[in-house]
Amino acid sequence: MNDNPKRLTAQPFTHLDSAGDAHMIDVGSKQITVRQATASACCLMQLETAEAIRGEQIKKGNVLQIARIAAIGAAKRTDELIPLCHSLGLDSVNVEFHWLSPQTLQILVHTQATARTGVEMEAMVAASIAALTVYDMCKSIDREMQITEVSLLQKSGGTRGDYQRTEKDTER
Repeated sequence: MNDNPKRLTAQPFTHLDSAGDAHMIDVGSKQITVRQATASACCLMQLETAEAIRGEQIKKGNVLQIARIAAIGAAKRTDELIPLCHSLGLDSVNVEFHWLSPQTLQILVHTQATARTGVEMEAMVAASIAALTVYDMCKSIDREMQITEVSLLQKSGGTRGDYQRTEKDTER
């Protein structure tokens, strides 16, 4: 949170033109580089739900495979969901699932593009949609499921350099 409202106006907004109208940033002069990002989302659920997912006992089908397909599709359509987000030809989208505890499923999405702008939003949208898909497929047996900790874990490529989330980043 910004405690100094004047700080926001000290520099011009990148997504507003001189008249204050929203516009998409021109990245045409930026160098094409390999851009990578990894994002995460977690699903906290009842133990019975987690066991049903692991045992492929959810009536709607294989939850993790459907969530993987949803994540890949979401990454490819991020520009349609996030205003002013650039369209990217993704080189790859990889989705992993890890059980952090018997009731906590972590979704990791790795995105890569050879482009003029980053793929952070694609990774975060994909992780979010995968988590929402898990919820949707399991809501009939677990309406208390929670989606938590949607975050960018790392990014590389581009002029602003690499980023790696640390423990201090999560202490807010």
